[in-house]
Amino acid sequence: MRIKTLLPAFVFLTLTCSTFAQKVVFVIADGIPADVIERSPSPNIRAIMAQGSYTRCNVGGDKGTYNESPTISAVGYNSVLTGTWANKHNVWDNSIKAPNYHYKNILRILKEQQPGKKIAVFSSWLDNRTKLVGDGLTEAGSIKVDIHADGYELDTLTFPHDKEKRYMHLIDDHVVTQASNSIKADAPDLSWVYLEYTDDMGHAHGDSPQMDEAVKFLDVQMGELWKAIQFRQQKYKEKWMIVITTDHGRSEKDGRDHGGQSPRQKNGWIATNVKLNNYANYYQPAVVDIMPTIARFMRIDIPVETVRECDGTPLIGPVSLTPPNVNYFQNKLDVSWKSLDTNGTVKIWVSTTNHFREGGKDNYIVLAEAPVKNKHVVIDVSGITSPFYKVVLEGRNNTTNAWIKINR
Repeated sequence: MRIKTLLPAFVFLTLTCSTFAQKVVFVIADGIPADVIERSPSPNIRAIMAQGSYTRCNVGGDKGTYNESPTISAVGYNSVLTGTWANKHNVWDNSIKAPNYHYKNILRILKEQQPGKKIAVFSSWLDNRTKLVGDGLTEAGSIKVDIHADGYELDTLTFPHDKEKRYMHLIDDHVVTQASNSIKADAPDLSWVYLEYTDDMGHAHGDSPQMDEAVKFLDVQMGELWKAIQFRQQKYKEKWMIVITTDHGRSEKDGRDHGGQSPRQKNGWIATNVKLNNYANYYQPAVVDIMPTIARFMRIDIPVETVRECDGTPLIGPVSLTPPNVNYFQNKLDVSWKSLDTNGTVKIWVSTTNHFREGGKDNYIVLAEAPVKNKHVVIDVSGITSPFYKVVLEGRNNTTNAWIKINR
């Protein structure tokens, strides 16, 4: 199903230099593994993909490494929002006890840079706005969500709870209607839509007709959102991107569970109306790539300190290199990457501090610079002994990073 179409330079210039307003809706449809969405007819989602692209993506970080993250709902949501894995954003389960707001989410970054822009959250779960986005919280930057429709899971009068959880389908329908109406009338610049019912059916029935039906319901809802976006594009000078994704897959055994690191639990997906780049088409994207992709589409200038912490790579426009692999041996760092650019150099920055997580600044120094096409470099770090190294690669079109802990 992947559409292997490269993004020509003139198309990227249209995305980034157009006088049209650039607006984004990103949708997280809970708990749908890639194979389920791929086997579903989903005519509306496929119509969106026909204009753009589809790709599988990694959820849950890299198995067995420092950034391995549970394939659990709130963990996945925050990885999408912040472009980082759980070792940074510090959301490890659905209790959301202590999110690290120093790793800023994309709504906050937009609002801090351009206060006049409108952000919106449409969700069947209240905690998405109040805890993850941190609406109005001082520690989350005191930003306010301009438009929101959420908390309906607490309204048992309007949505009486039943054992089969059909009420969650009604709530999701209501959330999408609110989002669609707001898109038509208010045109928020950046909107997050969250829908839960598919995950409920997965837990209750696993791989089943009920799960397939829930995906069909989702497709109808995406059709409603897509019509609202098309209305804005046709009537006003606006350019919209919709990104539809999921937070985790499901177990191989029967599709009921998730949380681990098995391939099917980690097999997420991304569908969008925008053509993806050569990085997305030939390498393994991840849900953390969505945040920098939105930023690039909307021309949001992410602060350099945040860029260096971001684990994602833009899925649109030119990209110089992929996230690196870093190995340590005999007081040396062996840094390697995949090159997507034949010109330019890559600067390798290294820090031995992690003050960023407490709101401070890390001291990065350039230890090497090499042609990006070389794909690797070995760096002597005998003069800066440390139990860990934060390694940042800066190419001309993107910046990426990796951490390594040293067992001496």
